[in-house]
Amino acid sequence: MANTLLILPGDGIGPEVMAEVRRVIDWFGARGLAFDVSEDLVGGCSYDAHGTPLTDAAMETAQAVDAVLLGAVGGPKWEDLDFADKPERGLLRLRKEMDLFANLRPAQCFDALADFSSLKRDLVAGLDMMIVRELTSGVYFGEPRGVSHDGNERVGINTHRYTESEIARVARAAFDLARKRDNRVCSMEKRNVMEAGILWKDVVEEVHAAEYPDVELTHMLADAGGMQIVRAPKQFDVILTDNLFGDMLSDVAAMLTGSLGMLPSASLGAPMENGRPKALYEPVHGSAPDIAGQGKANPIACILSFAMALRYSFDAGDEAAMLEGAIEDVLEQGTRTGDLMGAEGGTPVSTSEMGDAILAALDARAA
Repeated sequence: MANTLLILPGDGIGPEVMAEVRRVIDWFGARGLAFDVSEDLVGGCSYDAHGTPLTDAAMETAQAVDAVLLGAVGGPKWEDLDFADKPERGLLRLRKEMDLFANLRPAQCFDALADFSSLKRDLVAGLDMMIVRELTSGVYFGEPRGVSHDGNERVGINTHRYTESEIARVARAAFDLARKRDNRVCSMEKRNVMEAGILWKDVVEEVHAAEYPDVELTHMLADAGGMQIVRAPKQFDVILTDNLFGDMLSDVAAMLTGSLGMLPSASLGAPMENGRPKALYEPVHGSAPDIAGQGKANPIACILSFAMALRYSFDAGDEAAMLEGAIEDVLEQGTRTGDLMGAEGGTPVSTSEMGDAILAALDARAA
């Protein structure tokens, strides 16, 4: 089966970090894991070239390939554009039209970076947690919504709405993922005050009993979950939650690792005809226009996003583990981009030099 991949470097530091991913892709290609790679524009650069943040042709390609790998979008250059033309609309179009309903946000803390966390080393060293966030429904999409008038004052309305099928499909994604990890899922909602939370818990339990009885399932109120993430994060394997709580909890978990430059993500949809899920992979960091073009960006989050693609789109778990291990080797050696330079020092490197170090580590592991 051919491995097809669309690369969308985007804006700001996106092209710089994606260039290092291309080197990693070529490294695997030279060793038998080849990819048919196409490239296109998204975000502000697409608007500059085509008058739209994502062309229909790029969207058509995204629908046809096995996976999309995106760098970053946006920047002050495009702040004054109409809402429909803003760079972020290109990313949102990809998510919507590909129906990417399950957002995977890992919080993994490499031992070499444990001191960068705002928590104590013993709480985060060795952390490997995954948050599965429902991405296409809930309060961000429910109707009615908007700002209206009620008498003499304005009223803002957002509707938190979920169907049982929407809950069931993201629950299956979380349970399937848990089977590839430590086989544990903690589902978080607010059933004590929200009827949608009651339905969420009921449907998750029904899917679990019918299809995944081998997976350990627990439940926690989302506010208590936030507290537990910062109290004892290593108690969790997979956290399953809705769009609103997932948005907040994943940002809380992100700070456990110490740097946004280390955080990948995946957004997955329904299986295609070849059995692979619709998929978009992207680093969590933004376009960082203040350092764009200076060789200061950390490419690790984007490279780790490709590692997620290896694991979840291309059934190449061994290769993903090799890549993650190579990154850990580099960090253990003290190699650091600027965002990772702490009080303990290290060897400062540029974006491309970090890529050099990761490729050398891959060579060493393959030897």
